[in-house]
Amino acid sequence: MRRAAAAFLALALLGNGFAHGQFFRRSAIPIPDNEPPPSELIVSRWHFGTNGRIGHMGWSHNYPSSDRNFNEFIRNATGIDVELASYRIVELGEPEVFDYPFAYVSEPGEMDLTPQEELNLREFVDRGGFVLMDDFDGVAQLENMRMEVQRVFPDRPFLAVTSDHGVFRIHFELADLERMSPYVPGGEIVYFGMLNERGELAIAAGYNNDLANFWDWYDEARYPLEPAADAFRLGINFVIWSMTH
Repeated sequence: MRRAAAAFLALALLGNGFAHGQFFRRSAIPIPDNEPPPSELIVSRWHFGTNGRIGHMGWSHNYPSSDRNFNEFIRNATGIDVELASYRIVELGEPEVFDYPFAYVSEPGEMDLTPQEELNLREFVDRGGFVLMDDFDGVAQLENMRMEVQRVFPDRPFLAVTSDHGVFRIHFELADLERMSPYVPGGEIVYFGMLNERGELAIAAGYNNDLANFWDWYDEARYPLEPAADAFRLGINFVIWSMTH
């Protein structure tokens, strides 16, 4: 809650084009949205139905500093036209979700999708969108995430993405994710994935990982440099994958 309050204060001070009157509220703390500049990539952060196990606020964890820092690294490490402010909160149940083909989901272990959100998620993937699910650990959160996704896609398996998959080397070589694992709860990091109708990876879910913590806090010396760098490299790989597949 302290980080959410700090994020709200930072946003209020920045005044960087927030949508007038647009707030997302599932608890006592309102989260203002951002109006992104025109750029090749806009990273959308989904606001979705929740079961309240994390106070209905898991979707907003590390916002907006992780979003801004991640965009900075994308800009510096790739040829993608993206600005620090190229991010936006999007309601999963609204048509706007289809405007941004790369989506970030925080805390899917708290996910409790509405019928319209389920329909939009399936259509988003079938249209070629990519979803990165992050920041969940423990058996209960894994099973909740899997249950929600499998209800949307009962016809598709949800399987571990092995280290030889192309997503782990499309831009940066990342055959080993274990440099990050000592700094996140839950033990071994495992990525689960689901394919779209063309057989391409369309949903990647990082069990026992929390990329946004690394993105958020890399400049505060909370973690050693190498695991934080790996978190940025992995996130960029997912972005490049989403834009080329």
